[in-house]
Amino acid sequence: MSGAIEKALRKTGIKLTSAVTAVPSSAVITKKLHISNAFTDLELEDQVRVEADQFIPYPLDEVSLDFEVLGPVQGVANLNEILVVACRRGDVDQREEAISGAGLKCEIIDVDTYAMERVYPLLAGPDVKPGDLVAIADIGASTLTLNVFQDGGIIYSREQAFGGNDLINAIHQQYGMSVDEAEQALRHNELSEDIRSMLVMPFRQTIAQQVSRSMQFFYSSGAQQQLSRLFISGGTASIEGISEVMEAEVGIPVQVANPFTTMKISSKLNQQRLAVDAPLLLKACGLAMRSFDQ
Repeated sequence: MSGAIEKALRKTGIKLTSAVTAVPSSAVITKKLHISNAFTDLELEDQVRVEADQFIPYPLDEVSLDFEVLGPVQGVANLNEILVVACRRGDVDQREEAISGAGLKCEIIDVDTYAMERVYPLLAGPDVKPGDLVAIADIGASTLTLNVFQDGGIIYSREQAFGGNDLINAIHQQYGMSVDEAEQALRHNELSEDIRSMLVMPFRQTIAQQVSRSMQFFYSSGAQQQLSRLFISGGTASIEGISEVMEAEVGIPVQVANPFTTMKISSKLNQQRLAVDAPLLLKACGLAMRSFDQ
């Protein structure tokens, strides 16, 4: 992991000293507590730990825990609403070690769903009306995550074991390309016509079916209305024609996620390359939008 970070730093030529990373929401326990506003500072921290010990199924010395005061409990005097987030210490240490091993200081460990909520307004735009349900399907290397948003917040999240590694490994095994070569060629649409027709085009349909399956789980969870649109992100989102195939499968407008469309882009950046890589950078953009003092 540290090697991958070092390689990325060398390629970009950017000199950095600090970094932000995130743990997956599946590794996190979150809960909102109501605690007396008489507690402040260290007293509040101690009280949060007492309360957290009742719902966290691990010893607290094995857990990294943080909290934020959201504000007064509506309609109830003298109580504050506290958001508590807990994660196994091993998951946190693993990420800190990867970053420090690359010569950086890990300033913040966020939660990936919070990063997605932060970047979501850059995607939604004026066409999304209050109350609309909008989904982002993030298809990573080994995990497909469907997040459903309403009014800027995630109301549903589900992960399943499926990702672009299935396609990359098939190309590697059947055509003798290295994994890295296969990834780069797929992202930049440089695979041979034979590979495209035999593996990539059928895999597009598989992706669409897996996303449709995730959407059906959402609808069966008691959703009261239909999704109005779907954004797709992750490495496989750069496959040519994926949004059209997905739209035909799920029956709602589908768009490849690009958080940079409303940003001013430096002339030093290759904008064509950035457009190709944009769906891969959605979470990274959400993390970068969090300042270190938040």
